Amino acid sequence: MSVGTQEQAIRFITPKFLEGAPAGKPNQVGLSPEVESMLARDAVVAVGVSGGKDSDACAIAVARHLDQIGHKGPRLLVHSDLGRIEWKDSLPSCERLAHRLGWELLVVRRQAGDMLDRWEVRWQNSVSRYEDMSCVKLILPWSTPSMRFCTSEMKTHLISSALRKRFPQGDILNVTGIRRQESKNRSKMPISAPNSGLTRKSGIGMTWNAIIDWPVQDVVHAIHDAELELHEAYTKYGMSRVSCSFCIMSSEADLIASAMCEDNHEPYIRMVELEARSSFAFQGNRWLSDVAPHVLPPSLRIRADKAKAVAAQRQVIEAAIPEHLLYTAGWPTCLPSREEAGLLAGVRTEVSALLGLNAQCLDATSVLNRYGSLLELKVAKGKAGSAEDTYPQQTELCFG
Repeated sequence: MSVGTQEQAIRFITPKFLEGAPAGKPNQVGLSPEVESMLARDAVVAVGVSGGKDSDACAIAVARHLDQIGHKGPRLLVHSDLGRIEWKDSLPSCERLAHRLGWELLVVRRQAGDMLDRWEVRWQNSVSRYEDMSCVKLILPWSTPSMRFCTSEMKTHLISSALRKRFPQGDILNVTGIRRQESKNRSKMPISAPNSGLTRKSGIGMTWNAIIDWPVQDVVHAIHDAELELHEAYTKYGMSRVSCSFCIMSSEADLIASAMCEDNHEPYIRMVELEARSSFAFQGNRWLSDVAPHVLPPSLRIRADKAKAVAAQRQVIEAAIPEHLLYTAGWPTCLPSREEAGLLAGVRTEVSALLGLNAQCLDATSVLNRYGSLLELKVAKGKAGSAEDTYPQQTELCFG
């Protein structure tokens, strides 16, 4: 179904990030020979949508292009719902887009819990690993820019799995709204690339960055031209981007803007609770508790302030660990000396007391015994890095 005119006109509100920008204009999808070949074979076209401007514009442009070339294969929008951390308008925004295009909207969710659950369970696992000395330093609960399991686990993996199950045969094009203008890393990305997560014996998978060369004003023009509403995060709260209500990649201004939305107060309080419990700030040295302290219960404000002091003490204590004993691939790589084992035991004793943990291996002998057991396990496995196989989340969790 092509993009036509809605029965009721939408009052379009220009977002703050477009103030002073040149006027947008109609634009076309970017194509590679591989994408054109797959479209000619009527491949499945699945556009990932978040409710944000880029995925909206991408879906609109792709729908128009598919109509123009007479594509007859399956088309659908796919949204990964991260649960309580989502803006309340995100899923409705995706639903408005699907209705506008006449496409199916496939919504996937993590069965083991939402994004908040994932962070909280990660912290529980971190504590367990620290207590039995399966890592050297205490590990933060949050995703980070270099370790975005919020994207890999909660979006990419779930969407790929759902598409493979839904379409066991044939080629699949996974379409994204990534744009080169967004960042230095994205400026180097191609129009298309093989997608191993969607490739099966019966068909290939390809990621298609269909609007990768579009400037932001053309993105908004496409949405306006389709008579669709922008997400309220842009129009009502002045956000520069839409993702989770509180995202590890958000600017300070966006975090503050998000906290202005009352719908976001519940996840905000839940996340500050985890900051207070773990002594790890949400974004490196930027604490969520500082974003909107007026939203927090008085008792939580006190705990959050205490967590900052605990974090500073923990970092000083752990800084005493020699570099060669910190985590690296294949940890542990050596047996510490008795003096080093005593130092590690002292660090563990202080950190455990500071955070109220029930850590084991609090003397030199037990530390040496634990290292010996782990090294023997590596030898038995017969390959470097088998400690990570024994503790499957360690490569994800350890920075030390």
